[in-house]
Amino acid sequence: MRLTLENDPCACWRGDPRPAQRSFSSEKVTLKDRSLPNPSWSKDIRLLFDHFMKKCEDGSWEYLPFYTSKSSHKSQDLKTRCPARLPRSPTDLNLKEEQNSEARLFTRSYEEGLGFEYAMFYNDAEKRVVCLFQGGPYLQGVPGYLHGGAAATMIDATAGMCAIMVGGIVMTANLNINYKRAIPLCSVVVLNSQLDKLEGRKAFLSCNVQSVDGKTLYIEATSLFVKLDPNKSLT
Repeated sequence: MRLTLENDPCACWRGDPRPAQRSFSSEKVTLKDRSLPNPSWSKDIRLLFDHFMKKCEDGSWEYLPFYTSKSSHKSQDLKTRCPARLPRSPTDLNLKEEQNSEARLFTRSYEEGLGFEYAMFYNDAEKRVVCLFQGGPYLQGVPGYLHGGAAATMIDATAGMCAIMVGGIVMTANLNINYKRAIPLCSVVVLNSQLDKLEGRKAFLSCNVQSVDGKTLYIEATSLFVKLDPNKSLT
């Protein structure tokens, strides 16, 4: 099945609460914001979340919710979920029906507290996204520490979200990461990503990962994202 983007191609990326249009069923879909605090969140990430929500009150910052939907119609799971910030591509990921039923967005595919727990906030004036991230026990690399690939995933997600908020649907073209220190497993870190330069369809961004108190720098990264043409296939 080939799908086209809606009038607002960034709606589902920006956490728009509207579910994807569905013609196969009248089944009710229940939306859930996966960026809200849950029982697995530590005191550190809860305090940071409350701090940034307070900043949103004057409009300088914007909270970016992440909506997923629950449905008992498993065979149509990907279509009903249409995860926030995952673009409904012209080819609908080119997946067959049986593959669609098993597809999940990587960072939201774990049960609460086991994998990627995070919330993002955007500052339009600064063209900056801050991500509050708590890596669960299923993301272990070296015993006791977060896997480097898990950290890279969150850098890609945070920088990518910043590029999306600035310029629309994008794809990662290049990601350069310098690991400074290992991140303790299940600890809370803060990712800061900002737009450095726009050149046509190219968006250049930087990102760093720091401790909650800002005294420890874990990772520095730079990235290049390319804006996609919504009328063309991803392949």
